[in-house]
Amino acid sequence: MINHIDLGTVLRRTVCDLYSDLVTRPTGAAVRTGIEQQLADAQERTLTVIDFTHVGLLDYSCADEIVAKLLVSYCEPAGERGSAARLVAPRDCYFLFKGVSDSHLDAIDAVLQRRGLALVAQTDDGMPLLIGTVDDRERRAWEAVTRLGRALPADIAGEVGLEEPQAEVLLNGLSRRRLIMRFDESYVAVGTGP
Repeated sequence: MINHIDLGTVLRRTVCDLYSDLVTRPTGAAVRTGIEQQLADAQERTLTVIDFTHVGLLDYSCADEIVAKLLVSYCEPAGERGSAARLVAPRDCYFLFKGVSDSHLDAIDAVLQRRGLALVAQTDDGMPLLIGTVDDRERRAWEAVTRLGRALPADIAGEVGLEEPQAEVLLNGLSRRRLIMRFDESYVAVGTGP
């Protein structure tokens, strides 16, 4: 299932009809709560498109409240790989961020770097773009899965210079971070379709 959440609409519904800017931490918390309410009705596996197209300004506090805290609820941050302390995600939910402008990107990237998170954004031409904290192997694996459309661990092993079992561990880590989706034994990058 694909959910589409227009942040401009959520902002107007939860805060005020007059605003198109996401500024202040309380505004961000209200918008994130609105998103979480929409996600509560989602099916077991969901791709949710978070659309920034109708958002003017985005400050760091709103980026942290909306983007980072939402991802923390569903994703495994880079610094916590394999951590027993990680909370279990409420459901199998993946995110694609659309309509992210250069001005939004500064605030989003800063909060992602600070929290060890990453996300997939969709460029104006529809191509997926990886933003945030990823190491070189993760980036190469994600790019290979994106290019191939659907990939097996054996496909990725050669791309990143790993043995197949190590490639599978790498791909499973990217899946826990919600950057790729696992379908049976194969993997698909978020934003490229199953």
